[in-house]
Order: sequence, then structure tokens, then C-alpha cells
Amino acid sequence: MSSPQITVVVHKDGDAESRSVRLPLWFVRATLFGGMAFVVLVAMSVVLYAPIASTAARVPGLERDTQQLRSANAQVLQLSRSLETAESNYQQLRSMLGADVVPAQTRSGEVPAVAYPIFAATPSDDRTDAALRAPVRWPLDEPGVLTRGTVRPDEGGEEHAGLDVAIPVGTPIRAAGEGLVAEASSHPEYGLFVRLRHENGFESMYGHASRLLVSTGDSVAAGQVIALSGSTGRSTAPHLHYEIFRGGRSVDPRTLLNQESN
Repeated sequence: MSSPQITVVVHKDGDAESRSVRLPLWFVRATLFGGMAFVVLVAMSVVLYAPIASTAARVPGLERDTQQLRSANAQVLQLSRSLETAESNYQQLRSMLGADVVPAQTRSGEVPAVAYPIFAATPSDDRTDAALRAPVRWPLDEPGVLTRGTVRPDEGGEEHAGLDVAIPVGTPIRAAGEGLVAEASSHPEYGLFVRLRHENGFESMYGHASRLLVSTGDSVAAGQVIALSGSTGRSTAPHLHYEIFRGGRSVDPRTLLNQESN
């Protein structure tokens, strides 16, 4: 018994005869299954190739991102070294000032220590009343470190009225002379400050304090503690900004110090 066959007749237009081809059924089936398998394989290749192609397209972008991350990491390391250097300089500054630059935080409910007014002038002081009324007294119990002096507009550089004296936080600041508290307030530049009005057109100003011990309108004696030093306002370290004016014009405080006899 012969196997089933399929006859394929091919007739060409214009020919009188037709041609026929007999194919075994198993061959036809194998050809159909093979073709279907080929189509399935092609479809699977397309489906699987799409993610691979997409990933390959992202590789250059990933390489750029990796390079940017490496650059950012290098910057972080550089900043870390700079912070270590700044911390070392900060510790040196604390040692130079002899106290903590940043005061300890007061706990909740804790009452701050009270600094009572202290007077430098004693009852036996033989200075004249006129001298006591002028701002001729050094406002600190210690010399401090002069970090910046008076710079007038015509001297070049950034103008700076008065003196900057580096001192530890909490150092008593004394009135340079007898007078009236014209202003005891806060300023973005000078932080907490006190401005005293003296006789003969003199005024003195004490800036960057951490605490004010007088109020506007108070009368103060020469040498009376009016504030405690700090680093408020535009300041990078604890210091006293000390100015003297006469008739609205800045006066270098150092020119008045030799008028006081100690």
C-alpha cells in the first residue's frame, strides 16, 4: 500500500499542457511545520532582540553617568579634606583665643548666669570728671588681638570704621566713658550692639556682642560692663567691633587712649 500523496498541478498560461508534481504527504507536512517553526523563531528573535538593542543604546549614557559620578565623588573627597583643614584651623583659633569659639548651648529650663555690672573706676580714681565723660578708656580688661584697624575711604581697600579685636566669647565689654545709652539693639551687620552718647559730640559703639546688659535710655559710668562679647551679626569669629565718632565723623579709638591716665 503506497503512502498518501498530494498532486500539485502547474499550468502556465498559453501552454497546451499542464505539469503535475506529486509530493508525499509527509513531505508537505514537514515543510509546513518547518516553515511555521522558522516563522516562530524569527518572531522570538525580534522580541528578544528589542530589549538587548535598547540596553545597548543606553550604554553610552550609562558610561557618561559613571564618569559624572566619579567626578562628583572626587569633589566630595576634596570637600572632605577642606573640612578637615577648616576643623584644624578652628581648633588652632580656639587655642589662640583661650576659650571655645562656640558657647555651650543652654539646656531647656536652665537659667542663664547673671553678669552684674562691674566698675573699673575706683573711689580713689584721680582722673578728672571731664576725662571720665569722654570715651578715652579701653573697653576691655585685656588688650585682645587687633585683627583689623580703621580704614578710611581715601586709604584704599574696603572702608572700615573702628577696630576689630579678637577676644573669647563672654568677655566683659566696658563703657569707654560716662554717657547715655542711645541705642541697645540688633543689626544685621553688627549683631547685638550698644551705642553710647558722650559729651562734646562723642559717640562710641560696641558690636557683635553675645548679650546686652544695658537698655536704651540707661545712664552708664566709665568702665561699667555694658555687654558680653560674642560673634553675632556678620562675623566669622568672636570679636569686639569698637567705633568712636565725633560730630558724625569716625575717629580712630587709638588716638584717644593716650589721653587716659591709669
